[in-house]
Amino acid sequence: MKLLRLFWKMLVGIKDVLALILLVLFFGAIFVGLCLTTKNGAISSRNLGAASAADGALLIDFSGNLVEKTEGTSFLDLIQDNNNQNEILLREVVYGLEQAARNPKIKAVVLDLSDFSGGGRAAISAVDNALDKVRAAGKPVLSFAGFYNDARYRIAAHGTEIWLPNLGEVALLGVGGNQLYYKGLLDKLGVETKIYRVGRFKSFVEPFTRTEQSPDAKAANQALANSLWQTTLQDIAHARPKAHVAEWALNPTSFLKSGHSFAELAQSAGMIDHIGNAIDFGNRVASLVGKDKQPGSFKAVSLASFIGANPPSSAGSAIGVVTVSGEIVDDETRSGQVSGSTISSLLLDTLAKGDIKALVVRVDSPGGSVSAAEQMRSAILAAKAKGLPVIVSMGSVAASGGYWISTPADKIFADPSTITGSIGVFSLIPTFQQTLHKIGLSADGVKTTPLSGQPDVFRGTTPEFDQLMQFGVDTVYDRFTSIVASSRHLPLEKVREIAEGRVWSGVDAKKIGLVDQYGFLQDAVTEAAKRAHLDPSHTHMQFIDEEPSFVEMILKNLFQHQASDAKIVARNPNIDAYGSMAGNSQEQLVRIVAAIRGIAQTSTMQARCLECVVEVKPTSQDRYLADRLITQTALRP
Repeated sequence: MKLLRLFWKMLVGIKDVLALILLVLFFGAIFVGLCLTTKNGAISSRNLGAASAADGALLIDFSGNLVEKTEGTSFLDLIQDNNNQNEILLREVVYGLEQAARNPKIKAVVLDLSDFSGGGRAAISAVDNALDKVRAAGKPVLSFAGFYNDARYRIAAHGTEIWLPNLGEVALLGVGGNQLYYKGLLDKLGVETKIYRVGRFKSFVEPFTRTEQSPDAKAANQALANSLWQTTLQDIAHARPKAHVAEWALNPTSFLKSGHSFAELAQSAGMIDHIGNAIDFGNRVASLVGKDKQPGSFKAVSLASFIGANPPSSAGSAIGVVTVSGEIVDDETRSGQVSGSTISSLLLDTLAKGDIKALVVRVDSPGGSVSAAEQMRSAILAAKAKGLPVIVSMGSVAASGGYWISTPADKIFADPSTITGSIGVFSLIPTFQQTLHKIGLSADGVKTTPLSGQPDVFRGTTPEFDQLMQFGVDTVYDRFTSIVASSRHLPLEKVREIAEGRVWSGVDAKKIGLVDQYGFLQDAVTEAAKRAHLDPSHTHMQFIDEEPSFVEMILKNLFQHQASDAKIVARNPNIDAYGSMAGNSQEQLVRIVAAIRGIAQTSTMQARCLECVVEVKPTSQDRYLADRLITQTALRP
């Protein structure tokens, strides 16, 4: 019997192994199939295929968010339905456009902006710069969207033709918005917030201590908004001189007598070129690149297929590029965060291999944990210790902790619309003694020193603890300003004048010496190559990223493809801009809940920026809490 049972276990084991192999092969086949599948959207095209030699258009479908770095997708994210929105990798868009400008097979570039959710200002500037290269090569760039908001229009303005349906709109809102302040709510709940900070402009903590902006913070924020808006207006005016963009944004009602629809008003103001639906647009593209059998379709190749057929060169010396994108945290991360230990390990492992000749750090972060930022800075300094040139390329946001990690750079590039600075430090601890008192609870215990049990969220902090915490914040701030003064070759007193937690636009940051030059990622790579005594034309970028697992790639492609198909079926290119903005209000509340939960879970000293708008990606729990809040508010008499 024992022999029989052993034989049976062997058979079961073989069966399990075979089942596992078949499962892997099954999902692998799905993954390959999905990778080779071309998505059909509101704009119809016939994909030429990677190996096709036929002429046609490069079709870029801007569905989702334009990001510096895509997020990994875990199985838990997918089963919890964490609303993983499609992401468009900036460097792929830029590379594809630059190749299209040089490739004689590409006769035009088509931009489908109907489902573009937006992106950072500097990221959009990088796309605009690449589009300018396509136009300089004499190739038309045509865009289509059901409506244009600020982000969509900034991209479309750099094309040669802007199309809009008859029921479409162009709604430019400018730079601005409101920030929620929680002090009134916290007072009602009995929550006391202990704040330790340095910098009169370090307004990240103000929502917890005030009911409105402080005069200093409001003045600084208004100056920042004005600078960013002027940069936007100048950019659009330069790309599209015939558009009355300033008047359209500041006094849109002045055009009300110029037409019978929003589209006609936009056309009379020079904001768009043509009014027509997706089929009309497709016929126009077909007249330039060739038509297909279906009405309104044209010959085109998708961005993914085009890059697959024209991959980046790996010839020459490698310039390492590491991307620090998101809120800086110490260890484990969720979407929208970057781990100090992860980036540090990636850098040190790459340096140990010795296969890069220079390092470019792409920073797109509002800051976060001081210790995590210092961990990354130390790894960057290790590159300098090996004799490698280090160049920083700032994205849309490189503030507070994001600026901390930029300080080792030999040179800092930024965009005029980059938000940077915010040189300040804070720590925040909520205590709940009054909350417990309101519901009849109390806490008591024993201690042997003034610091026993501190920080005590049930009974509050002690004066000794408060003094030590403030001393720690002061010490870190002094170190921060000293690092900036030393690395930027500025007098310490001047750094203290421009610090105080104040944020600056790229334009102002260049004036006060926080950045060196305007430029994009490729400019930083070129500078790094020159400083390494290399010919930039004989180098290539080696991106220092975590490699996604095979399972992650399968899951992401499988679930995103299914979600995308559902979205296309329900797609309505004529949805109005203002209806879309109203629909975004609930999503904004969800993101606020996510941000508050993230702050409440923070346990380390922070160098973070309030004014730096970054993508906070909510979880299913955040959505549940927001839904509960909306429901309770709606039911309140």
